[in-house]
Amino acid sequence: MLKTLFFGTSAFAVPSLDVAADRTELHGVVTQADRPAGRGLRLQSSPVKRAAVARALPVYEPASLRAFARDMASLDFDAFVVASYGKILPPEVLGVPALGSLNVHPSLLPRYRGATPIQAALLAGDAETGVTIMLMDDGMDTGDIVVQERLQITDDDDFATLHDRLAGLGAHLLGRAIERGEREGHFPHRPQSGEASVTRPISKADLALDWCWPLARIVHHVRAYAPAPAARALLGETTVKVLEVGGLGREAASPGTPLGIRDESLAVACADGVVAVRMLIAPNHGRESGAAFARRTGLA
Repeated sequence: MLKTLFFGTSAFAVPSLDVAADRTELHGVVTQADRPAGRGLRLQSSPVKRAAVARALPVYEPASLRAFARDMASLDFDAFVVASYGKILPPEVLGVPALGSLNVHPSLLPRYRGATPIQAALLAGDAETGVTIMLMDDGMDTGDIVVQERLQITDDDDFATLHDRLAGLGAHLLGRAIERGEREGHFPHRPQSGEASVTRPISKADLALDWCWPLARIVHHVRAYAPAPAARALLGETTVKVLEVGGLGREAASPGTPLGIRDESLAVACADGVVAVRMLIAPNHGRESGAAFARRTGLA
């Protein structure tokens, strides 16, 4: 078995952690430190830390990755495995393992490098995306490809469903990459090719939905951020989180005009048609249908 160390933080990384724990000689898990979360701002461990603790794996939360690399350098690691860690690994870290560091990235690199590739694919209305297992280098997701596989995006996918399917595919491909490394004594790889694009972290401004957009753009926007952090839009006098929308054909009305209840959705005019707002969250309320919101607020 390869002697490894795992770097990860978010829920996307947990299936890959399971593969690393089951298929390698895993000596510990590196994750980001506990952070305040929720209304009470209580410290909360990362999903990866909780999974590691459940497996009784050593957990490291280094303040300095360079100092951590010096501590790990003498332990003769074969490979590091990285998935959604959330920090850039400096050259001092990448130089520690003999065979290199494998990264699980949820896009068909070089398309959608960076922090938000899943949201970017949904925003663009792409028909497919995928996962790339790459050998990390000093660049931002620029390393050579070890394994890559495509995944179709369905009409029902939102961020949550696509995230989970890509996380599962990433874990599967990681297992294949580990098997190759064990069998061949290195990770066979090839350079990235094609047009590169880079994504960035999501800001609050990115969530805003404009009813003056075309219907297709509104649908893509809502899917990209559902169920969290969720697209934000004004309905009447209330800014709501929009969780699920569809199309209701065409009707002459100013964009943003509520058009009543249709099929338990709130119909809202947009630039080129009518949006069916199916599910939303209003301030101080839980998840509810567009129709329930319309009845409660007098928009019906």
